[in-house]
Parts: sequence; structure tokens; C-alpha cells
Amino acid sequence: MTPESLIRGRYGLKPEAPLPFAPPDEVPPALAALLDRRVTRRYIAEPVPEALLHTVLAAAQSAPSKSDLQQYSIILIRTPERITRIADWIGGMDWIKQAPVFLLFCGDIRRGRRVAMLHGRRHANDNVDTFINATADAALALGFTVMAAEAAGLGACPVSYVRNHVEKIGPMCGLPEGVFPVAGLTLGWPEGPRNWLSPRLPQALVVHRETYDDSGLEAALPAYDAARPPARPRYPEIHGPKPEGCGWSENAACQLSVPERFGLRTWLKLQGLSLD
Repeated sequence: MTPESLIRGRYGLKPEAPLPFAPPDEVPPALAALLDRRVTRRYIAEPVPEALLHTVLAAAQSAPSKSDLQQYSIILIRTPERITRIADWIGGMDWIKQAPVFLLFCGDIRRGRRVAMLHGRRHANDNVDTFINATADAALALGFTVMAAEAAGLGACPVSYVRNHVEKIGPMCGLPEGVFPVAGLTLGWPEGPRNWLSPRLPQALVVHRETYDDSGLEAALPAYDAARPPARPRYPEIHGPKPEGCGWSENAACQLSVPERFGLRTWLKLQGLSLD
């Protein structure tokens, strides 16, 4: 694919539409793969070889980490019954059951507490900043896993809905105090053609030069909504059915207008996490 076609695909631009910027004449293959990245929600019934899986996980550990503290853990789940249980708890995502591997990325403050104790020191940073750092570490590791998996020919799809059921997933995975789920990730060999390429918001709305400026949001949304096919509406039981589907901005508004994960803060507190 040409650099121009990669940029048009990433932003959902038609051939006659102007490019948001002039890409370089050539794009290295690794960068081209990132620009053309797609989620995988269909998997063949074939295991991921042990050596390849642990090499991908080594790539996950190659992600940058705040102050080299490495405040995250990954729960590797390969038992079909356990993966099925997670999918059933989530509901509406039966494709999760096809994946031979499910990874649960967790923020891990417990390890730092133990390391400090082993050296005779008190962990003095049990606060919201440490919570954010651990969450960022886990998210970066997840992103590196996706990149490594796709480089190896595997497919992956993040699953944030694990946080809807922390009270079940936490005990199932034996998460001790100080360890909390950030997101799940399905992993496996793709079945059939790849998923469609999901256009991203215009770069001008996401990349702000020198200072934050979202004055162009309202004007840019109609074209962006038109660049994406209508999606299944979020929370139709609350907002009403819409068989023809919704545009991105309407669907985002529908989802954000319904309070989610009411019990998450309470569960985190019970998990020994200070959010002060």
C-alpha cells in the first residue's frame, strides 16, 4: 500500500478528498503495519505455540514503564472454560470464546509495596498518581502486545468490559490487594478476511499545536460520522432501538450519557488501593 492510501484508510478519506498532511514518499513496513492495524474478532481453532506466545509477552515487557517500576502484571488464560466464563459474564461478545488466549492486563501496586518492604522501607506513594502510573504501564504493555502479535501474524482485540465485572474476574484470577484489571485482550490466529479499517478522528482534533484547542470539533463531526458505516446503537434499551444504526458521535453520546461501572471505585478501595 502507498503512504497516501494508508493515510486515506486511517482517516476514512475518499480518493477525491484532500489529505490532512503530505505523507513521506515511503513508509517503512513496520510503520505501514501500524497505520493499517485492525482488530480481530474471529479466530480459528488453533492454539498459539508456546514459544511464540512467550516471545510476544516478552515484547509486551519491552514497553516503556514509568521510572522503570514496571507496575503491571498480565494474567495468561488459556483454559477454554475460563475464557467462556469471562465471555458469558460480559455478554454480547461470543467471539471472545473463539480466542485460544485471553490476557488480562492489570495495574500492579502490590509488587512495589513488597519490594519496598523487603528493603525495609515504607511504600509512601499509595495515591492516585501511583494508580495512574500503574494503569499507564498496563496500557502500554497491552499496546506493545497488540503490535507484537500482529507482527507475528496473530490477531488481537482489547476488551475493556472486564471492568464491568471486577467482582467476578478479580477472584477468578486470584488478584490480591493492590492489583486491579485494566483491560483484557483476546489473542489468536485470525479467521477469514480481516476486520474493516476503523477510521480515526481527524488528526487536527486529536493533535493540538502548543496549546489545547477543540474549537473545530462541531464542524468536523458530520464528515467524520459520514466516513464510518452506521454502528449498532449503544444502550438501545435506554435510548430506544435504532435499526438503521448510529453515527460515531451519536453513539459516543449515547454511551457516555449512561453511568457505567458504578461499583468500580468501591471495589478498588476494597482491593487496598488509595485514590486520594
